[in-house]
Amino acid sequence: MAYKHGIYTGEVPTSLVPMTQTDSGLIIAFGTAPVHLATAPAEVNTPVLCYTYAEAVAAFGYSDDWNKFTLCEVMKSQFALFNMAPVVFVNVLDKAKHIAKMTQEECALIDHIGTITEPALLADIKVYAATDGEALVADTDYTAAHDDNGNLIITALTGGALATADKAYVTYTKLAPDNVAAADIIGGIDTVTGKAEGLELIDEIYPRFGLVPGIIIAPKWSKNINVAAVMKAKEHNICGHFNAISVCDIPTETVKTYTAAGEWKNQNIGADKDCVVCWPLLKQGDEVFHLSTQLASVMNYTDSQHDDIPSYSPSNKSLQANGACLLDGTEIYLNNAQAAYLNGQGVVTALNFIGGWKSWGNRTAAYPSNTDVKDSFISSRRMFNWIGNTLIITFWSKIDDPTNKRFIETIVDSANIWLNGLTAKGALSGGRVEFREDENTTTGLMDGIIYFHVYITPPSPAREIHFTQEYDPAYISTLFA
Repeated sequence: MAYKHGIYTGEVPTSLVPMTQTDSGLIIAFGTAPVHLATAPAEVNTPVLCYTYAEAVAAFGYSDDWNKFTLCEVMKSQFALFNMAPVVFVNVLDKAKHIAKMTQEECALIDHIGTITEPALLADIKVYAATDGEALVADTDYTAAHDDNGNLIITALTGGALATADKAYVTYTKLAPDNVAAADIIGGIDTVTGKAEGLELIDEIYPRFGLVPGIIIAPKWSKNINVAAVMKAKEHNICGHFNAISVCDIPTETVKTYTAAGEWKNQNIGADKDCVVCWPLLKQGDEVFHLSTQLASVMNYTDSQHDDIPSYSPSNKSLQANGACLLDGTEIYLNNAQAAYLNGQGVVTALNFIGGWKSWGNRTAAYPSNTDVKDSFISSRRMFNWIGNTLIITFWSKIDDPTNKRFIETIVDSANIWLNGLTAKGALSGGRVEFREDENTTTGLMDGIIYFHVYITPPSPAREIHFTQEYDPAYISTLFA
C-alpha cells in the first residue's frame, strides 16, 4: 500500500434505493390491422410500442371496419377518445398468408377513375385494358393508390391506354382478415424460425421496451374461450417474474341477456383472479366498441389521475359511449339491480344511471368463488401486481450481492419508505416489509435464498354506502326558539 499523508475521501453505496416506477397499466393489444394502408408497415407478429395515433397508423394503417381490423378499435379508444399512451400493438394478420388472389376483376371507370373497395396490396396490382391484353404500364397508362377510406383508386391517365375506356380489368392480391383464426391470436412458437407468435409474444415486451405489461386485451377475439384461456395463462409469470391482468368479453351474438352472461362467465371463464370479464358492447354514435377495449382505457385514464398508481377502481368511471348493445344492434338498458346481479357474478358491465354511461363493477372473474379481497377486487388485484412488479424491477440489481446486514437493511428500509409514501397518498391503508427469522432458515440463507415478507392493505372500493334516516321529534322544539 502506498504511503499517504493528508486527508482523503471515499464513498459507499447509498443505504436507500430509490424505487423504480413501473407502468401500472401498459396495454398489450392483440388483433388484426389493415397493414395494406400502413406507410411504415410493421412486421407480422412483432410488438410495436406506440405513443401517438400517427405512430400507430403509420405502422398498422387505419380502417373503420373494426370487425375485420380489430386493432383500429384500440387505436380509436386509446388515442382519440381517452388520449392515453403508450400502447403495444401486435398484429397477427399476415399479408403473406391471410390473402386472396383476385384475377382480372372488372372495374368501372367513371370520369377516368375506378374504385376497388377490397383491401388490396399495392405491390401486386396489374391493370389490363382487355382480358386478353398485356398488362398496362403504371404511371404511364394509370396510377394506383389508396384513398382516405382505404379504397384502391385506379386513375386512367391522359394519353394512356385507358384514356377513353369505360372499364379496366385489375389483378391484385387482397388481405383476407376473415381467414385469421383464434389459433393465430393464440400463436405459439414457429417450428421453422423458432420465433414467438401471437400471445406468446407477451414474454418479449419487457426485453424489447423495458416496460412491464399491465393489461392484456384482444377485442373480438377474447370472447373465444380458447383465446381467453391462453390470455389467462399469460397473465402470470411474464418473463418468469411479472404479473398482469387480462380483460375479456362475453360473446353478445349468443349471450343476449344479463342472466345468461353470468352463467356464461361461470361456465367458461371460471374463478381467475387476474381476469376481468365484460358484457355487453358499447355504442358511441355509429361506432360499436367492445367493453374490454374501453375498460382498459378507463383503467389507464383513472391511473393517470392518481400518479399512475392503480389504487382506484375502474368502476363508476365515465365511458366514451352513449349506449350499450348486442352485436346485432339490440340496445341494452340495465337497471341497477340487473347490473348488480352481473357484478355479483364477477362481470363488469355498463350502466346509465347518474352522470351518463359508466363502467360498473369492481370484481374480477375470481368472484364469487373466491372472496379473498386481494383476488376479488380489481383495484386490489392490480395493486398487488403493481407493487410486486415494482419490487422486482427496483431490487433486481441486488441479485448476487453479498447477503450481509447492510444488504438486508437497504432493501427493508428502501421498500418501507416507498410503502409509507403510498400510504400517505392514500393508495394504501398501510404497508411494511419485514425480514423475518422464522421465514429464513439457516440452510436457506447459506444457499443464498432470502425471503422478505411484504404486508400491504390496498383500500377496498366503497361498493355500498348506506344512509340511515330517522325522524327526530326533538327538533319540534325549534318552533318555540
